[in-house]
Amino acid sequence: MDRSLFVVMSGARETLRAQASVSNNLANVNTTGFKQDLEQFRSMPVFGPGYPSRVYALNERPATDFDPGPIRTTGRDLDVAVKGDGWIAVQAADGSEAYTRRGDLRISPEGLLQTGDGHPVLGDNGPIAIPPAQKVDIGSDGTISVVPLGEKPDVLAVVDRIKLVRATPEQLEKGEDGLIRLRSGQPAEADAGITLVSGALEGSNVNSVAALVDMIELSRRYELQVKMMKTAEDDADTAAQLLRMV
Repeated sequence: MDRSLFVVMSGARETLRAQASVSNNLANVNTTGFKQDLEQFRSMPVFGPGYPSRVYALNERPATDFDPGPIRTTGRDLDVAVKGDGWIAVQAADGSEAYTRRGDLRISPEGLLQTGDGHPVLGDNGPIAIPPAQKVDIGSDGTISVVPLGEKPDVLAVVDRIKLVRATPEQLEKGEDGLIRLRSGQPAEADAGITLVSGALEGSNVNSVAALVDMIELSRRYELQVKMMKTAEDDADTAAQLLRMV
């Protein structure tokens, strides 16, 4: 009975972990530029003294879905969507360079250009600072121009240029903070060929219907595993009663 109970218990634990991942995807169905995590189960042998006759279930994240989400027009000056396989360079909490497709930009009270989740956007010389201005425009190449306070609308001053990089899914990995980095750990070079769509945002690539179906399937799987644990317990009790009768 210990073998079946071990398999079922490990399976139930990994099912809960998979449910948490699917729940996180579903919770971010409306998050700008979010990339969903993929999940898979596989059996792993338990190695130790003797032949590895026992196995346990393992849930893992083999990859992240880097497919682009739908682009919708907002008309907001600071909203941008990245075309193709480009990424916006941002500064992570630890100071390192990371990448995102989240283009709901804003200007902090300190004048820093940030993403909607508070990460500073990087330019040619580090985080981009926006001076007080009447209007801020972001060009298709990432160039940021402002109309200084007190100047005429046709007086534009170039402030900086958003660092845009190009990378394929094979080169990328998603961190626990939700930001994307190169697998090599090195910062990517700026690519002048990446362009932006101003006044638009890329949505999440999570399919809410598929995520709900996965949640239902995992919930039923967990219920089945709990029933199997109860069955293993009942079998053990029955075996113990038979031994007492001998």
